Amino acid sequence: MSDDEVAEESSEEPEVQVERAEPIAGIGTLVFGKWDASEVTCEDPGLAPYVNLDTVGTPHSGGRHANAWMGKSKLSVVERFINGLMRDGRNGGKKQYAAKAFEGALDVIHKRTGENPLQALVDAITEAAPMEEVTRIKFGAVSQPKAVDSAPSRRLDVAIRNLCKGSIAATYKTTKTLKDGITNEIMKAKDGDVASFAVAKKEEVQRIAASAR
Repeated sequence: MSDDEVAEESSEEPEVQVERAEPIAGIGTLVFGKWDASEVTCEDPGLAPYVNLDTVGTPHSGGRHANAWMGKSKLSVVERFINGLMRDGRNGGKKQYAAKAFEGALDVIHKRTGENPLQALVDAITEAAPMEEVTRIKFGAVSQPKAVDSAPSRRLDVAIRNLCKGSIAATYKTTKTLKDGITNEIMKAKDGDVASFAVAKKEEVQRIAASAR
């Protein structure tokens, strides 16, 4: 058999087509394996670059970014919220308990609104982030308050801190669980309701700053 005949036979062999699975929407960004973070938007252009939602499954990084410069910017706001719930007191160090309470709160918010609960979380952070704060400037022996604009990173820090404080405070001297406290705080904050602890603190700080301009 000549080389030309061998080449013709090899060219006639059927091509094997490999079937590829279709990509799943939001894969790699599902928080707790349920909620797609890729469809969440932030209406505040100042906070948008700092709101990180890159989370897969249970948000637990093990503190890998603790000693890195601005390492908290690499953490998802979901994990940062859960870490904020573990403040000194009854929830100190109980990350699994805080994560389960937060996951349950997201489920309740979804049942009430029928929307992605991560969007409610981002909206609550946006409403609770103060635009300006007060610092003290010293002129000689006299110090006076002065209103200053808050940096986007600090705005995010303050918003998450106050939302967590409000969620925990709602469980004191009552039968409400931590899940109930988180649900109520986020639901009120996302609508800008002053009944929310975080929104009330924001309004108070901005009112003081307005008088110190």
